Amino acid sequence: MSTTHWDFEPGHTEAGFRARHMMVTYVSGFFKDVRGSAEIDFDDPRNSSFEATADTANLWTGEAARDEHLRSPDFFDVEKYPTLFFKSTSVEQLSETEFHVHAELTIKGITNPVALDARFLGRWETPWWEGDEDKGPKTRLGIHASGSVNRHDWGVSWQSALDMGGVVVSDNVDAIINAELIRAD
Repeated sequence: MSTTHWDFEPGHTEAGFRARHMMVTYVSGFFKDVRGSAEIDFDDPRNSSFEATADTANLWTGEAARDEHLRSPDFFDVEKYPTLFFKSTSVEQLSETEFHVHAELTIKGITNPVALDARFLGRWETPWWEGDEDKGPKTRLGIHASGSVNRHDWGVSWQSALDMGGVVVSDNVDAIINAELIRAD
């Protein structure tokens, strides 16, 4: 087994979600400043592992009032549960760039399994700027992953019914991760 250590680049990594709103559209939000690490085995990806955290107070949907409601005990209860935690449990290779990742996701102190479809986006030597000085090169790689979860499994259960049927927020929520990782030197 030949794994290399990688760190998530917080400024270029996000964990997102998308839920149906009022039965007619989708609302998206993001947790920025995602931090974590990965051990990646390019020869046998089954030996790879990932773990990351996100600060729930950094939630952003583009609408301040909605963000405050999502931070409240009705949804993420950020005062009591300031962190989301994600940890892979297994990686299954489907093709050269496609993977199925099994993981555990912890929200509001509740841990449940999740399954994500992941795509390896590439690996590149890039500059590394600190201030106005290029201290590179650094090796970066990109991963995009997505799946669907039922928010009630984590106690994220606020709801309101609509007069003509339907609900304000869908039970199922799309989870999206866009990750940029940097090889640790």
